[in-house]
Amino acid sequence: MNLWIALRHHSLARFSAVLLLIFYVTVFFADWIAPYDPYISEASAALLPPSQIYWRDHTTNNWIGPHVYPTEQGPLDLETGDRQMEVKWDTPVPLGVWVKGDPHHFLWWTSDRHLFGTTNTAAKFYVLGTDDQGRDQLSRLLYGGRISLSIGIVGIAISFPLGILMGGISGYFSGLADTLIMRFVEVLMTIPSIYLLVALAAVLPDNLGMTQRFLLIVLITSFIRWAGLARVIRGQVLSIKEREFVQAARAMGGRSLYIILRHVLPQTFTYVIISATLVVPSFIEAESVLSLIGLGIQQPAASWGNMLAVSTNASILILQPWLVWPPALLIILTVLAFNLLGDGLRDVLDPRNLSPEDSGLSS
Repeated sequence: MNLWIALRHHSLARFSAVLLLIFYVTVFFADWIAPYDPYISEASAALLPPSQIYWRDHTTNNWIGPHVYPTEQGPLDLETGDRQMEVKWDTPVPLGVWVKGDPHHFLWWTSDRHLFGTTNTAAKFYVLGTDDQGRDQLSRLLYGGRISLSIGIVGIAISFPLGILMGGISGYFSGLADTLIMRFVEVLMTIPSIYLLVALAAVLPDNLGMTQRFLLIVLITSFIRWAGLARVIRGQVLSIKEREFVQAARAMGGRSLYIILRHVLPQTFTYVIISATLVVPSFIEAESVLSLIGLGIQQPAASWGNMLAVSTNASILILQPWLVWPPALLIILTVLAFNLLGDGLRDVLDPRNLSPEDSGLSS
């Protein structure tokens, strides 16, 4: 079935699919889109608000096109807690497209060209402002998106094969194997996932690298996510194994594992596809929660979760809201998009909901 055509009656699901595609393509090409290195700090640029774009020269009022002015942090006002920005109004710096900037490593080559930015180094263009270390917020969002968006994909790549296989074995063989697997599944499902995540993440060594910590978080999350899928797959396999084509394969001497992998489990793929789109948000949320409380991805590495950790500071919420809303909004949109896409796929792939013309769509 052509899912894209079948989703024509689900405008929200199609919009969600397009939005997710944009997110994944954007973070994949972050090296070209991000204007600055997300790890380089500048003390004089700490907590700068989003840069304002000007079109006319501030001193002469002549039209010179889009430009910004060099801006630095001024002294702190002890009464209000605010800082006065020091702007060099006599140095307009033009903005451009496909400009040279900090060299970023993209896959197997290094690129010093970026989608947009200032045409010289006299000033920088901070679309979403800077954090407390003077790092560009937009660049950190783009690079952090690689972690936050990939953790769900890697998570289901680990947990789903395990859940499908264990559920298939449990449902097909029944007996002792079914009893042992299902009792273990029930034990896992009784453990509150967030408390287990916090407990396991808390014992991770502090000197772990970003990649090691990322993989351990994925493994921990995957360990508690496969149980629910295994239980549902078991129920489906109990029904599927009594069908004629499975009985025929068994009568022809097919091995049990071959029958499970070749004939039984493929019949559950419709549910698996739908479930995958609904489970990915839980991995993203788990990483965000762990990073928010300081047990996930650690600074200076960026993820949407640890970027949102600044929201625990009330002064940041009031004085620097640009540090909080972008990562929060991206997490909300991503989770909502996956859920809406899953709802649309569930409606489309359910044979009871197919119209006559949809049922005849070719793949």
